[in-house]
Amino acid sequence: MNIILLGYPGSGKGTQAKVLSQKLGLFHVSTGDIFREELAKDTPLGLEVSGYLSAGRLVPDRLVLEVLKSRLSKETRGLLFDGFPRTVEQAEGLDAWFDSRETTLDAVIFLNVPEAEVAKRLGDRRTCPKCGKIYNLGTKPPQKPDICDTCNEKLITRDDDTPGVIWKRLQVYKDQTEPLLAYYKSSGNFYEADGGQAPESVAAKIAAMLDGK
Repeated sequence: MNIILLGYPGSGKGTQAKVLSQKLGLFHVSTGDIFREELAKDTPLGLEVSGYLSAGRLVPDRLVLEVLKSRLSKETRGLLFDGFPRTVEQAEGLDAWFDSRETTLDAVIFLNVPEAEVAKRLGDRRTCPKCGKIYNLGTKPPQKPDICDTCNEKLITRDDDTPGVIWKRLQVYKDQTEPLLAYYKSSGNFYEADGGQAPESVAAKIAAMLDGK
């Protein structure tokens, strides 16, 4: 089974992707994680994308598709894409890649969360610069204020989680990513879930949608 999770930044895609990938035995594909790894390693790709991420802009389709094809070329499990594709052009590139592998996309799930709620979630997000663990001051705070539970490192606010960049990210999403909803709605395998509910409730509803797929 191959699945795509779509939604605003902060809509809970990462949380749901982890749950579903474990439940269904899928390989979790997160472009954000891939790019952050490249940034941490100071690779040429990491240096190229750093400017886009820190400014809240989308990484060009060429770079995204290049990395994904390289990473997934030998993967035999079903795939769960977390926040990818983000543009119609990326979707078309992904469709062509699926065709080349003689496989198909089984479901596209849109996590629908109001903009104001998304902005609050992102503003409350804190990240450990050492181990990468993510916290939320409102829903998943650390045991000690501003300190990582795992490695005792001081938590940070990522550049793309600052107020000005948050709203720019949401606008970029609306302008460039929302056309994907129309693109996939015509495919017959598009589903919508209320991402504003508790994560456990959202996961249960998504699993019910996929039952029998």
